[in-house]
Amino acid sequence: MYIQLNSQVLCYEKTGEGSPVILIHGNREDHHIFDALVETMSRDHTVYAMDSRGHGESATPKEYHYSDMANDVINLMQGLDIQQPYLLGFSDGAIVALLVAIKASSKISGIICCGANLTPAGINHRDFREMKKDYKRTNDPRILMMLTEPDITTNQLRQISVPAMIFAGERDCIKEKETIKIAENLLEATLNILPGEDHLSYVVGTDKLYPYIKDFLL
Repeated sequence: MYIQLNSQVLCYEKTGEGSPVILIHGNREDHHIFDALVETMSRDHTVYAMDSRGHGESATPKEYHYSDMANDVINLMQGLDIQQPYLLGFSDGAIVALLVAIKASSKISGIICCGANLTPAGINHRDFREMKKDYKRTNDPRILMMLTEPDITTNQLRQISVPAMIFAGERDCIKEKETIKIAENLLEATLNILPGEDHLSYVVGTDKLYPYIKDFLL
């Protein structure tokens, strides 16, 4: 399904019945990374799996900024009259979830952030160097966004008034101290560093995250 939100067209899929959850994927992905999770989660929830701007079947913008992506989520909530959803974001989507919560905590019930970083410095040096090589090779503006954004402060995190679950893999490309910093600066957060997992392995193409978050969502 598609929806026109101001100047941006977004593609999304709506599945299941129950309290609403919005899923937000990572950089250069689309909502299908969550297919296995949606199948399980939709037994208990109405799940909205969206393609971020310039990804999947959503329209391509002139520029890429996390703040614009956060506004897209807020506009989607308003456009579809989604009342007090939970947000589950992975990687770039986790950054977006944090920004939505900073901008509009009163409109959501909680956030689940998997592999978020506050600034590019929160990415492990080796992975950051690989991203720079990818950008030099492809000139992809979506990669440039990861190299230059976000810039979320701890003061902004403290503005978030909803409960949060913060996840990362033990072998994540996000520095562990960055994940801990996020959790420590939220008013109500649970920190989960998952043993044996990397940045992708507990989210993409699997529902193994659901047992950790099921009670939180209910």
